[in-house]
Amino acid sequence: MAEQTVAVKVWDGWVRLFHWGVVACMLMSYVSAKTDAWNIHYLSGYTLLALVIFRIAWGLVGSENARFSGFIRSPLAALRHLAHFTRREPDTETTHNAAGAWMVVVLLLMLLVQATSGLFTNHDVGMTYSAHGPLANAVAEGTSEWVSTLHVKFINLLLIAVGLHVTAVLAYAVVKRQDLIGPMVTGVKQLPSTSARAPRHGSAVLAAALAAAAGGAVLTITRLGG
Repeated sequence: MAEQTVAVKVWDGWVRLFHWGVVACMLMSYVSAKTDAWNIHYLSGYTLLALVIFRIAWGLVGSENARFSGFIRSPLAALRHLAHFTRREPDTETTHNAAGAWMVVVLLLMLLVQATSGLFTNHDVGMTYSAHGPLANAVAEGTSEWVSTLHVKFINLLLIAVGLHVTAVLAYAVVKRQDLIGPMVTGVKQLPSTSARAPRHGSAVLAAALAAAAGGAVLTITRLGG
């Protein structure tokens, strides 16, 4: 007889907004770069950077299960988790599992590198300032060119990491019968009644203040170039 489950709110709206906001920004950034729609490209890049800054802050002072201290476990714990990957078992996590936590950290760092490097990009000599990153003129030309090359090439590594993330989520659904997508949409996960403890969610006022601060910080950076 299957164990009884109950609905538990595991992800607050801020984590979900960050997650799907990043998806939208990455798609918009990629398409706009391919179509030379640079105004849209930079707008999506600025938004992405603000989202990442917010998520890092929320990972320090936000909801219990969104905090890095609440879900980052040792690499050994991640390896033990992966060793049992083929074992079909109920999902009891109210946050990222031990392996997924490290993927979250890697993706956050990679997103930060990609978005930050875009601030210093210099696409081509002779193009208008609007086609350059706002901080391109704040560093030496050689530095800007090096960072531009990094920005163009690093996206390929980021896309590979995203692909691995998506593949892992689908694998959990197929192999372990664990739905990781639904809770990131609704915020609610079905958990065994014996382990269904809802995490403490952070203050909406604090989250709004952090989001505003992140947006303000990015807006200030974009104006530093003059």
